[in-house]
Amino acid sequence: MNKVVLATGNPGKLREIRAMLKHMPWEILPQSEFDCPDAIEDGLSFVENAIKKARHACAFTGLASIADDSGLEVDALLGAPGIYSARYAGDGASDEDNLQKLLVAMKDVPEENRTARFRCVMVYMRHLNDPSPLICDGSWEGRIASRKQGENGFGYDPVFYVPTHDCSSAQLSPEQKNALSHRGQALRALAEKLSGTL
Repeated sequence: MNKVVLATGNPGKLREIRAMLKHMPWEILPQSEFDCPDAIEDGLSFVENAIKKARHACAFTGLASIADDSGLEVDALLGAPGIYSARYAGDGASDEDNLQKLLVAMKDVPEENRTARFRCVMVYMRHLNDPSPLICDGSWEGRIASRKQGENGFGYDPVFYVPTHDCSSAQLSPEQKNALSHRGQALRALAEKLSGTL
């Protein structure tokens, strides 16, 4: 079985990605198993950051890698927090810190202007010098709720209202979320491309 390193230390992402790629002939290992430090995410787009993370993991481990960069784009905030979603409330911020900052920023925004989406770019890199990494993306439309709801998921899930299901992302089962989400879309596209290369 091929080993592929996942360029994240986020246990929520690891759980989701492992679940969605379980049909692939791979053992997916987190970069933390190799004591691989996080890459410096100084790109200006999700694509740049995902490629940086994938290349960094390849360089450190010598294995093929999968990396994603994802975040929340809020229309009323001109696309923020965007690529800074994980550190919206500052370096070292917790999910709760980021979520509370978002709720404060949105407190006076009327319902009709609370549109937002999660966006994900997923990259598969065969080796450090891969000149043509596979790149797939996905987006998931929703709205920013005025308060937290639900216990599942992570990050901004408790305030991301999903109109098609009349609940927050954190109220969906893992299976429902994977079927709908930005990461699920990007992963399915990536798995489809990869199945043709194996």
